[in-house]
Amino acid sequence: QVQLVESGGGLVQAGGSLRLSCAASGRTFSSYIMGWFRQGPEKEREFVAALNWSGRSTYYTDSVKGRFTISRDNAKNTVYLQMNSLKPEDTAVYYCAAGPSGYIKTRRSEYDYWGQGTQVTVSS
Repeated sequence: QVQLVESGGGLVQAGGSLRLSCAASGRTFSSYIMGWFRQGPEKEREFVAALNWSGRSTYYTDSVKGRFTISRDNAKNTVYLQMNSLKPEDTAVYYCAAGPSGYIKTRRSEYDYWGQGTQVTVSS
């Protein structure tokens, strides 16, 4: 069982930056694939980024490539999402998720555990 708690959301102007954190409970955190998803107003929850157990393998959705960076610190049981050059269309509730080890996963159904989400609002 893994419990995930996100933090770091807030209100930022377009072009600004935010760093989201996701703290995980459980001794086996390092074995999980970790991902970030987001759900904008009246939109489906969509994949943003994910990384493997070591953090050396990452994957991003096209709209955030070059602007967002996902990373993890297994010693702290924490995964991060550094978001730069934010745009109004990045406004959403951001969720972190944990999935079983193996290949990097991009589908919601492939993740077993979810946090409660943190709101990110980007003003124009």
